[in-house]
Amino acid sequence: MNNDKKIKYSVVVPVYNEEDNVIPLHNEIKEAMNRLNEPYEIIFVDDGSRDQTFNRLSALSPIKIVRFRKNFGQTAALDAGFKTAVGEIFIAMDGDRQNDPVDIPNLIEKISEGVDVVSGWRYNRKDTSSKKFISQGADYLRKFFISDGIHDSGCTLKAYRKECFEDLTLFGEMHRFIPGVLRWRGFTVTEIKVNHRPRVAGETKYNWKRILKGLIDMISVWFWRKYSTRPLHLFGGMGIIMGSIGLILGLYLSIARALHAVSLQNSIWPLVSVFLIIVGIQLFISGLLADIAVKTYYNKKRTTYSIKEIVDRKGE
Repeated sequence: MNNDKKIKYSVVVPVYNEEDNVIPLHNEIKEAMNRLNEPYEIIFVDDGSRDQTFNRLSALSPIKIVRFRKNFGQTAALDAGFKTAVGEIFIAMDGDRQNDPVDIPNLIEKISEGVDVVSGWRYNRKDTSSKKFISQGADYLRKFFISDGIHDSGCTLKAYRKECFEDLTLFGEMHRFIPGVLRWRGFTVTEIKVNHRPRVAGETKYNWKRILKGLIDMISVWFWRKYSTRPLHLFGGMGIIMGSIGLILGLYLSIARALHAVSLQNSIWPLVSVFLIIVGIQLFISGLLADIAVKTYYNKKRTTYSIKEIVDRKGE
């Protein structure tokens, strides 16, 4: 790698307790990137590992290490890596060696055709049957809530143009939905088939908690897409509908009572009318407050993680 030239590619790898994988993975990445004959950087984000991951990373070169104070999750690690990267094209991949660095040139070749995002498609996954079954169910839900136009949004191996992440902060388990979010923002997204290898060392971080968080974040991303800049349209609309139903019901009951058509002495409907009107008012006010909160959010840039240190070891 020529350090005198502007960095062309940034490879971002989040890792958490992957002490047996980081050295061979770094060697594979370096070998793949050297074939491109362009300046590059390799960024490992240590997501609060409690084993020897950081110590083993520190002995490698070239490498840039972003070290978290504790475990904040893969999405936060990718966000920190992208914010640290200086290349023109970002390549993200998992740290468990199931993604194959040999596919990186293919991603870059596809992105050179003019698209903004190239997502890896693990066409022949080497995971357990239960994990593939759960992922298939999640894919159906993703297609319902988030239309990203790809088969395998859960594959971390992706290539992005740097401008994709200008003014974009990742949160929660949002890393699975990056292609969808970028597509909504007007970026072009495509995919290619990539190799997927079985895990040979370390333990999977995939569990029921991540599944639940992913589902919640999927709904959150859908809501954010639809109403992030106009929450008053949702809450205010619901408030107007419920308030109107309450007013119409109350008006009907008042006229019917005046004409002695109904008796309201032991009826619950007057209470229902008042309840709907009050809830409608509360929803409308909530929409106004949410609108104010959203405007405040867009005026402030915050992160959800804390970086302990950044180590930058240049190549010879």
